[in-house]
Amino acid sequence: MPEVAPYGSWKSPISADVVLAGAVRLSQVRLDGADVYWIEERSAEGGRHVLVRRTPGGQIADVTPQGFNARSRVHEYGGGAYTVSRGSVYFSNFSDQRLYRQADPTAEPQSLTPDGNICYADAIADEARGRLICVREDRRSSERDADNSIVAVPLAGGEPQVLASGSDFYSSPALSPDGTRLAWLAWDHPNMPWDGTELWVAELDAEGRPANPRLVAGARDESIFQPSWSPEGVLYFVSDRSGWWNLYRERDGRVEAVLPMEAEFGEAQWLFGMSTYAFLDERTILAIATARGETRLLRIDLSTSSAQPIETPYEDFGYIRAGRGGAAFLAGGPDRPAAIVIMDPASGKTVELRRSREITVGRAYFSLPQHIEFSTAEGQRAYAFYYPPANPDFVAPEGERPPLLVKSHGGPTSSTTAVLNLQNQYWTSRGFAVLDVDYRGSTGYGRDYRRMLNGQWGIVDVDDCVNGALHLVQQGLADPARLAITGGSAGGYTTLCVLTFRDSFAAGASHFGVSDLEALELDTHKFESRYLEGLIGPYPERRDLFLERSPIYHTDQLNTPVAFFQGLEDKIVPPDQAEKMVDAIRAKGLPVTYVAFEGEQHGFRKAENIRRALEGEFYFYSVVFGFQPADRLEPLTIENL
Repeated sequence: MPEVAPYGSWKSPISADVVLAGAVRLSQVRLDGADVYWIEERSAEGGRHVLVRRTPGGQIADVTPQGFNARSRVHEYGGGAYTVSRGSVYFSNFSDQRLYRQADPTAEPQSLTPDGNICYADAIADEARGRLICVREDRRSSERDADNSIVAVPLAGGEPQVLASGSDFYSSPALSPDGTRLAWLAWDHPNMPWDGTELWVAELDAEGRPANPRLVAGARDESIFQPSWSPEGVLYFVSDRSGWWNLYRERDGRVEAVLPMEAEFGEAQWLFGMSTYAFLDERTILAIATARGETRLLRIDLSTSSAQPIETPYEDFGYIRAGRGGAAFLAGGPDRPAAIVIMDPASGKTVELRRSREITVGRAYFSLPQHIEFSTAEGQRAYAFYYPPANPDFVAPEGERPPLLVKSHGGPTSSTTAVLNLQNQYWTSRGFAVLDVDYRGSTGYGRDYRRMLNGQWGIVDVDDCVNGALHLVQQGLADPARLAITGGSAGGYTTLCVLTFRDSFAAGASHFGVSDLEALELDTHKFESRYLEGLIGPYPERRDLFLERSPIYHTDQLNTPVAFFQGLEDKIVPPDQAEKMVDAIRAKGLPVTYVAFEGEQHGFRKAENIRRALEGEFYFYSVVFGFQPADRLEPLTIENL
């Protein structure tokens, strides 16, 4: 029989060590013939990004040797850190941001670009001309006003050739199968790529230079995503011109919709190298479609413009790549971790090549998420994944409601996912309920929902996190006296706004979160240097809004304990964003704790720091909410307790 014990005090086999044991973050799937490649971010190696290859014979081995870290810093968030062609790998190395070529997995990488403050991403191989085509971010004159362009890097060495320049940003170079045409995306301040981009295409002359470039689609208010060429040389892309990121193509000089539907075939382009569709052959596309929290894998017949869902054990997909030999992608589900998967398109049979972790605890300890919809401010609706407490060994005393941890995702233009996350299960298996909120502004629900955050950051996201929690309270699923909120980066900003400007929550934790919008506006990198213009308003013309919505200037309204976790090398949200807030809360006499991590940037990558942040936050709530953890945890120093 289950033991009766208060929520929060349940003993769980999902310890921080289990959460971290063997865990890697998987991304950037690519195919080269029958070989499958991907990137593993390994917390046990200090967050090093390692390129891995799987051969048709089933052999899996690292490609990038020790001392190399396949990670780009273009836009700071990176992605698109490598490409592979005919067995040769080309990657951006994190420490010096130079491009390297590795002729085979046993060879020593050789540099292709000179040392200097220049970053590269999103490379493709132009074998016929002996070069790479990629995005270059030249920071030699200024990091905030770096020069972005698309360049050709000669494999034999020499000065890169600029192919496209003049716009503030570039991404997604795509070479036609016959090598005669180049497509790319470009956009300008103050747009982010999900606001509006332009799709350009040009013929390549005898020297490989673009000639007569023309605009195919896109505008300041139309977002284009992932241009790709079909095997027959037809240009396909994703556009949100209908209000949903749908698939389009240009044929005979005319743009036409491939499969109109109220679903998203695109994502917010925070990273390079994202892929939501791929060609199996001339007439078949494998695509990922998301609507109202549900993600499906579709087989699209281009000859009939029809789609059939493919049944798999997975409910979330990304980085899809395909060819005549099959498909590979990243996939996961509520009861299974993310994995690199290959699929036989004919049968739909899948095989996992590499899991992000191995599951060593029984699935009875997993809380399966429920996608919920709830009423929020201004008569609108918002969405979230709700995880109830789950542990077969314990039940709570009759009449007790669980503490609730509300999670606010980063971005803020992003979304959450229902893929198995052992950090969520760490909380639910100890007796917490978790609400992971897709507040207005999140992707996956159409352009109108995504744009509800424009001019309203710090308002509608706050409303939705508060109303999501109150919805569960009204349902009897959460204790109104023990509501906590947590988030990282932009989610940390929402967390601090909720705690400062509302009175529904009793505690919270900010992980590398924003407290001062004006400081962020004045001290951030190029990619996001005009982001707040859309989320808040133009600066300095509407400086009043920046101050009005910055928690640091309103700590007189904050009356709850707060924990802060911060990387000291964070260039996106610098440490002083946390430290000024900590100083103000300390001076006010409220309980506060500040945990700073040497060597960490934006997001924690080292295993020991991830463990400290997870256990430290749980310890913090145990003190604030007055329950006794079952585990022996390293205490935090909580001031003013």
